[in-house]
Amino acid sequence: MNITFRQLRLFLALAETGSVSGAAKLMHVTQPTASMQLKDITESVGLPLYEVISKKIYLTDMGKELATTARAIAQSWDSFEQNVDAVKGLSRGQLKVAVVSTATYFMPRLMGSFCKKYPDIDVSLEILNRDGVVQRLRENMDDIYIMSKPPSDLDLSDEVFMPNPIVVIGSTSDPLVKRMAVPLSELSKNRFILREKGSGTRMAGDQFFSKKKFRPDVRLELGSNEALKESVAGGLGLGLVSQHALHGLMKEHGVRIIDVAGFPLPSAWHIVHPSSKKLSPLALAFKQHLLKEISQRKASGV
Repeated sequence: MNITFRQLRLFLALAETGSVSGAAKLMHVTQPTASMQLKDITESVGLPLYEVISKKIYLTDMGKELATTARAIAQSWDSFEQNVDAVKGLSRGQLKVAVVSTATYFMPRLMGSFCKKYPDIDVSLEILNRDGVVQRLRENMDDIYIMSKPPSDLDLSDEVFMPNPIVVIGSTSDPLVKRMAVPLSELSKNRFILREKGSGTRMAGDQFFSKKKFRPDVRLELGSNEALKESVAGGLGLGLVSQHALHGLMKEHGVRIIDVAGFPLPSAWHIVHPSSKKLSPLALAFKQHLLKEISQRKASGV
C-alpha cells in the first residue's frame, strides 16, 4: 500500500468529523481534493473504508481499524515533534484533553494558567458527559482525561488530584436547609432531581443510597448541573450535585446545601490515561501542572 502521512491525517479527520467537508476544512484543503484523496486511500487499501448513508459517513470495520492506526501514528509523530521542542524548550505543540461536564467549573482556570506558561500551544478541550469521555478514553483520542469515576475494566494510569464532595441541595425556601444533621430517612418524603444515569455524580449517589437501602423518589433526571440547580431552585425537589457545581459556595442561585447525615459523599477527581500510553512532553507538563496547582491551593487554603 502507498498511503502518505498526510492522507492518513485526512482519513483521521474524516473519522473525527464524520464528513468529507469537515475533514477538508480541518486539513485546509478543498472538498474535491479531500474526496479524491479519500478515494485514493480506499483504492490503495483495496477494501471499503466507509459508506455514506443519508449524507452521513459511517466507517466500516476496516475503516475503524485504519483510523485507530492513523491516530496512533499521528500521536507518535506529535510526541516526536514535542520531544524536539522539549530539547529546544517546550514552546509549541497540541494538547488534547477530555473532561466530564462538572469539571468545567474548575478546569478552564487550570488550563488557562497552563496556557499562560506556554502561549503558543494549541489546546483542544472536549466537554462531555461521563459516557462520552469514557468512549474517547477507550478509543485513545486524547492525551489526558479528567473524571470522577474512571472505568474499572481498563488498564489505566490513574492519579487522584482533587476532592469532589457530593452534596444534597434544596431551594432556599425549603425548611430542611435550616436544620442540622437531617436523617436520610426523612428525605423519603421528598422528590429528587438527579443527574442522568451513568454520570459520576449519579453513580456515587446510587451507590450510597443502595448501601443505606434508601430509594429516592426521582421526579427528574437531567444531563446538566445548571438545569438541575434551576429545577431545585424552582421547588421541584431536592438535588444531588458535586459541590464544585456550586462554585465552592454554600449558597448559590436560589439553592442551599442541606446538612444530611452521611453527606458530603467522598469522591475525587482523577487524571487518567491508558497505562500503555507514553505521554507527550506537553501532556506530561500539563499533568504535572494540574498536580502542582492543586497542591498549592491546598497549601494556601484556597
